[in-house]
Amino acid sequence: MNSAAVSVIIPTHNRASVLARALRSVASQTLRPEEVIVVDDGSTDETQELIARDFPEATYIRQENQGVSAARNCGIARASGNWVAFLDSDDEWLAEKLEKQLEALEASPEYRLCHSEEIWIRGGRRVNPMKKHAKHGGWIFRKCLPLCAISPSSVLVRRDLLEEVGLFDTALPVCEDYDMWLRICSRHAVLFVEEPLIIKHGGHADQLSRRYWGMDRFRIRALEKIIESGHLTPEDRQAAVDVLIEKTEVYMNGARKRGKWSEVDEYRKRMETYGGTPRSEA
Repeated sequence: MNSAAVSVIIPTHNRASVLARALRSVASQTLRPEEVIVVDDGSTDETQELIARDFPEATYIRQENQGVSAARNCGIARASGNWVAFLDSDDEWLAEKLEKQLEALEASPEYRLCHSEEIWIRGGRRVNPMKKHAKHGGWIFRKCLPLCAISPSSVLVRRDLLEEVGLFDTALPVCEDYDMWLRICSRHAVLFVEEPLIIKHGGHADQLSRRYWGMDRFRIRALEKIIESGHLTPEDRQAAVDVLIEKTEVYMNGARKRGKWSEVDEYRKRMETYGGTPRSEA
């Protein structure tokens, strides 16, 4: 088992208050990575000072604010390991995260992506995820269609797999992980460690999901991309089209309530491209 093959990538933006927790969780790993790369996406807080003072062993990269996709891609480009592990700056790893994932991958070398079960903390309190958020392994493409089925902070992925499917889509300000897992899981099975290996913290005001209404419009774009990619079986393509039509209907209803009639017209046309008809107009 080669621990030196792992590069850890932590994108961050104005989260110095929680970034230290994430970095301490990496430093506490029972199996240490080769490198830790912090990509500062244009922070205006004390992020740079924190890294220099408390975590000088980390590689610090600063870029102008371009979004989480560009930050992760920057880290991937700099990474030297064969394996890449992502950690969102507001999450943390349990101490055996890397060791247990690498052990699982060593036992099942046909897999090139491994993710794990997780613990959820919302507003400082532990909560149980709803059934729709249940994690799975194997050929999970259809389970990835309704919502993001893999947490970035739980992922350990071969760098050559990222090169094969393409990096994170910088045109997507959110749901970029949903888009990535669709691309990977349409071509490959994934390995799942059923034990919780990460703690996901949520409920804070600066979460990206709170900045955008109508999150489904970004998932719709990701679905359009995967449908047109040519990589889907006929059955998977139809499953993706069905979810696309469903999500387009939801988004159009929201646009109507907000009086965004040009968007209603645009998404009606996009739905019709795939044979859908809005229920309200059927």
